[in-house]
Amino acid sequence: MSIGEHVWALVLAAGEGSRLRSLTTMSGGAHVPKQFCSLQGGPSLLQETLRRAQSIAAPERIGTIVAAQHSRWWSSRLVTQAELTWIVQPENRGTANGILLGLVHVLERNPDATLVLLPSDHHCQDEPTLRHALRQAVARLSVRPHEILLLGIAADAPDPELGYIVPDNVYRDGFSPIAEFVEKPTLPGAEALIERGALWNAFIFTAKGRALLALFERRFPRIVRDMRCAVRSVMKSPQNATPMEELYGDLPFLDFSRHVLQDSRHEGLCVLAVPSCGWSDLGTPERIAETLRRIPNPGYPSETFTGEAAQISLAERHRAKATAGTRI
Repeated sequence: MSIGEHVWALVLAAGEGSRLRSLTTMSGGAHVPKQFCSLQGGPSLLQETLRRAQSIAAPERIGTIVAAQHSRWWSSRLVTQAELTWIVQPENRGTANGILLGLVHVLERNPDATLVLLPSDHHCQDEPTLRHALRQAVARLSVRPHEILLLGIAADAPDPELGYIVPDNVYRDGFSPIAEFVEKPTLPGAEALIERGALWNAFIFTAKGRALLALFERRFPRIVRDMRCAVRSVMKSPQNATPMEELYGDLPFLDFSRHVLQDSRHEGLCVLAVPSCGWSDLGTPERIAETLRRIPNPGYPSETFTGEAAQISLAERHRAKATAGTRI
């Protein structure tokens, strides 16, 4: 049996991208979340992520977690893959609840699933390097199923706006236990972290579904119980959204990194050090500008991109603001 038979990808696509409103607001005033924009014209960041997901999971085993209020974007003709499974949140209640929702959906379908979690709004210039790392992580879980494996990207420069993973520097085949997580340090703090071998936290990770669910259950047993009940109700009656809406109305806002991972470093968490690959979370206008300085405009010839281009190109918006002399 091949590794891929139980591999699922969960794509996180429910964020608002509020820090980029200066670039992602249309002329009519509508704000387009970053994942539904393109970097340089052509496919959206979400479409690029779906391509990445298809390198490790079959299309029918890719779940995309979206927010109900973004339906005009994710249900549009801009996303052409017919096999996609949309997992809809009534509202955004933080990354932890979004991941748990997707996780429970997958485990109801496949209790033996291995999951790969991918943010939908990042850029990677060297896709083969990132995809190779994902396959490494998935393969390791076949022999170490209790682990939760995060991808840490070798830092190109200190950045105080990013999160860092500090390995304990006992590497075996590129993997290391995690000593600590540090979110948004000062610039001197980021420089010191990199001196210690810290890696950028790309918020990409792999885990056996059961191991990830156990991690949630140890911290939030009531939420896990209620989420499983709501998902089962929705799967039995897909047109009845009431159980999920009622659940989300009572959920606390939970961040996966802060509320789930921070205190979990002794529970099988490991990091795989990924070589520098031109990764960016595109989280601010400044990081978009830096990414655009590094990469050429690829164009999107018809043989490589058959979908319709996203309505907003971050590169075009950046150039327009720079030409107008607007500080971004």
